[in-house]
Amino acid sequence: MADGDLRDNPAAREGRDAEGMAGVAGATGDVEDAQESDAARRRRRAQFLRELHEAKQLRDRVQPRRARAARMRQQMRMRTFRW
Repeated sequence: MADGDLRDNPAAREGRDAEGMAGVAGATGDVEDAQESDAARRRRRAQFLRELHEAKQLRDRVQPRRARAARMRQQMRMRTFRW
C-alpha cells in the first residue's frame, strides 16, 4: 500500500494503527510468552543460518573460480593479521 493511499483512505490508516497496537500488546505479555518468542526467534535464526550456509556452499560449487579467489583473499587476510 502506497503512502498516498493512507492519506486518502482513513480506514486504511486505522487498520495500520491497529496492527501496530497488536504488536505492542503482544510485547507486553507475561514472561512465559517472552521466553517462547525468544525460543522461536532462536529457531528461526538457526534455520536462517543453515539456509545461508547452504546457499554459500551452492554458490561455491557453481562458481569455483570466484570461490577460489575468495579463499585466497581470506588466506592473505589471515597471514597479515596480527594478534
